[in-house]
Amino acid sequence: MTRATRPKWRVGYEERSAMLFLAPVMAVLGAVAVFPIAYSLYISFFSIKLTRPNRTPFVGLKNYTDLLGDEAFWGAVWRTVSFSLVSVTAIAFIALLVSLLLNQEFRGRRILSTILLVPWAIPYVANALMWKWIYDSSYGALNGLLYQLDFIDKYMVWLGDQDKTLFLIANAFVWKEVPLATILLLVSLKSIPSDLYAAARVDGATVWQRFVHVTLPAMKPGFMLVMIYETMMAIRHFDLFFILTEGGPGSASHVLSWHIYVETFRNLSFGSGAAMSYLLAIATFALSYLFIRTLGRKI
Repeated sequence: MTRATRPKWRVGYEERSAMLFLAPVMAVLGAVAVFPIAYSLYISFFSIKLTRPNRTPFVGLKNYTDLLGDEAFWGAVWRTVSFSLVSVTAIAFIALLVSLLLNQEFRGRRILSTILLVPWAIPYVANALMWKWIYDSSYGALNGLLYQLDFIDKYMVWLGDQDKTLFLIANAFVWKEVPLATILLLVSLKSIPSDLYAAARVDGATVWQRFVHVTLPAMKPGFMLVMIYETMMAIRHFDLFFILTEGGPGSASHVLSWHIYVETFRNLSFGSGAAMSYLLAIATFALSYLFIRTLGRKI
């Protein structure tokens, strides 16, 4: 029986072979991805504390409603939003400037492109440790540089200032994330046909007009990728907060990812920690969908 004459409900040899080869992969994905996600959703409906392992009552949506009425949770949400807005805005702006620079022909462009990849190649933990040493109040490079330039008259405790801590962490995050954002925007720039710029010059468009009416509209797909990816990374980022400040000083850097860690692994409240994780996941997906609907509609 040929493929054309075989009923749709019957599975042929090729389909059976494909299923057989994909079965181990699907089994591994189910074990390491699907099951943990499903199980974490399951435990979010229970009051699970390791301090009383034999008592795990079903509480339904109580973990979620308690979080929505918790001032500490909303404080962490507000700090997460502030960190994400500052970081993503800075990343998009710096990446735009660097991509415009790298799109030009000049001596040393390849070397500059290679240097740009260095922050991206550094692991997140190593990046956090590097910035912890830079911000150190005793021997940090930031204090040494500013002191030598006479901008400060004594070494400062940078990460001990509640007004500066979140912005200093955002600075370390931006340094790490700019290279990838630059690459994404540079790809969009390279895809713009040169004929569009030639036509704009013939029409008498200035450099600024060509940038606004030709370059920026063509870069919208790249901007959409940058906004979605960097927002997701900023909202759920944990490494820098753990290594640099551990949520301090006070609650200045107590963002949502750190709040989930404290609730789950320090307070040993796995039920409410799982519920908080799902609220974070829902917010991340909602923002991604919003970006796709608003920016994707104009592409």
